[in-house]
Amino acid sequence: MSEDGKLKYYRLKEDLKEQILSGKIKAGDKLPSENELARTYCLSRHTVRKALAILADAGYVEAVHGSGTYCLKRFGKKRESKIIAVVTTYLSNYIFPKLIQGIDKVLSENGYSIILKNTGNSRKKEAEYLEDLLTKDIDGMIIEPSKSELYCKHVYLYERMEENQIPYVFIQGLYEQMEEKPHILMDDCQGGYLVTNHLIRLGHRHIVGIFKADDRQGRERHRGYVKALQEAGFLYEPDQVIWFHTEDRREKPSAALKQLRKQGREIDGIVCYNDEIAIQVMESLKQEGLSVPEDLSVTGYDDSLYARESEVGITTIAHPQEKLGEMAAQLLLEQLRHVPPEASRVQRLIEAKLIVRDSCRDRKKQLV
Repeated sequence: MSEDGKLKYYRLKEDLKEQILSGKIKAGDKLPSENELARTYCLSRHTVRKALAILADAGYVEAVHGSGTYCLKRFGKKRESKIIAVVTTYLSNYIFPKLIQGIDKVLSENGYSIILKNTGNSRKKEAEYLEDLLTKDIDGMIIEPSKSELYCKHVYLYERMEENQIPYVFIQGLYEQMEEKPHILMDDCQGGYLVTNHLIRLGHRHIVGIFKADDRQGRERHRGYVKALQEAGFLYEPDQVIWFHTEDRREKPSAALKQLRKQGREIDGIVCYNDEIAIQVMESLKQEGLSVPEDLSVTGYDDSLYARESEVGITTIAHPQEKLGEMAAQLLLEQLRHVPPEASRVQRLIEAKLIVRDSCRDRKKQLV
């Protein structure tokens, strides 16, 4: 795509903003002159002025007549507010209402209120929310990272949180660069192992895995799937694994499964990333005239309403949503009270538990 004027000033604006947010340009620092910026970025002065005007409107810089442009003090520790920000990938469905209920229960008992944000699992929105929250009077944050398996390019925003003495806790995911930060996670590797091992114990030998590629849960559940296959002496076949991303989650799992079947691959069991994908797969199989569990067995993950109220109850992994929220809130309270890690009383990893329902068939008799 050709670089028009809009793209040029946008790139300059974003570059300067990142330098301000990362601390390379500090409050009170004088920015390079318009002429210097024009030379450095190979832009016209008109384009430079446009970028600086946008930053000024957003409160990042201030133009002082006859002197130059200066970085404003936009962030900093403010007064205690008794407000906690809760940032999740989604809000309205699946496991999130119970999760938020658990967080609110513990925090409200300790005199805190919460404000809610949801990113739609978008990295861009997560960064925008963090920027905004840094300007607010919040005492802490509980956050489910967006696309947690991908490299995080806005770690500097979390560093700014720490500089401003705003503690935060990760839930359900964790960026690789931030493994040491406070977090509460499900043992997703163990969960993936349990559902796969369950199918193996029931006599399944051709097990397809469907996993999400852009979050940590998907990677860990896949790791458990591989572990169970290898432990049983089965050959791991990459072609038997379907990977999908947030953007294609509603189409790819079923479409890729159909393609595997068209290729003539033998399939008797399917390990799904979560209950939502399991329902999607079961509907697709039904359209092909196949029945669960008579023709294929299917497992889910999260023990959501999907698993409990579907036409065929789904074998799945328990997800103590409310408990997870409570634990995250308790861990954040410890951070606010400066409890050292070695004195923490909050469990950081939730053990996986298999819940058996009707979506898996015992096939051992067929093998006799």
